[in-house]
Amino acid sequence: MGAALMMIDSRLRSIHEGRTEADPEQQELIEQFAASLDSEGANDVLDGACTLIYMFMTWLRKAHEDHDKDVVAYVVPSLVATMRMMPKSVPPETIPTMTGLVVAAGTGMSPSLWRKQYGYWTKEEMTPLEVTAFLLAEHINRVTDDPDFATRMISEALVSADEEADED
Repeated sequence: MGAALMMIDSRLRSIHEGRTEADPEQQELIEQFAASLDSEGANDVLDGACTLIYMFMTWLRKAHEDHDKDVVAYVVPSLVATMRMMPKSVPPETIPTMTGLVVAAGTGMSPSLWRKQYGYWTKEEMTPLEVTAFLLAEHINRVTDDPDFATRMISEALVSADEEADED
């Protein structure tokens, strides 16, 4: 999950620094890392991205429930509309899969388990998956008015989980 978080954080920082492209050095590091992965490592990154989507949607669900609102009704339409404006990064045929992941996560279901029922990930779904996690993180950052909130929330959860594991 750390690799998936690193990719999302890199994109968030690029946007907040006013760049439309990722930092070339950071992008090169990410590409080198991706090239070094075997199939098991690649699957771990995919599961990590799905876990990020789950954690982001869990946070959003709780925030919406505090206001008696349905997270799916409020987050998904905006997410889909944004993805439709990004046809180079998110081909229209991938939007239903990405939406399904978000709805699954928003209803408390594991996005990874939901996706597995439809077969293996395709190469064409990799960027849309990253975009989905990025858009959810950016949504959380806007809701909290804190450009680092989503990344910090996940980092703190990972540290807390590591500390609990060390105690056991």
